Amino acid sequence: MVDTKFDQLLDFPCYQTFKIMGVADESLPSVVVNCLQNHAPDDYSPTIKPSSKGNYHSLSIRVRVTSKDHMETIYTELSSLELVRVVL
Repeated sequence: MVDTKFDQLLDFPCYQTFKIMGVADESLPSVVVNCLQNHAPDDYSPTIKPSSKGNYHSLSIRVRVTSKDHMETIYTELSSLELVRVVL
């Protein structure tokens, strides 16, 4: 598990924008949203931007997080997805 300082930096619950960089696959947004629905159910509409060469997509999604552990779990779960390369 990641040991972060989120609890010192943020007042929970709050909204956090996650940036997910992944393979330019048409299923990437739905895979990411399905993962988020398991941990923070909501009505998501990610912003998607393709990379300059079109090999990757960047998704920005605003998520309501309730605690440091909740946020770390979301980072970990998103990072473990096969199509995802980086989560910020």
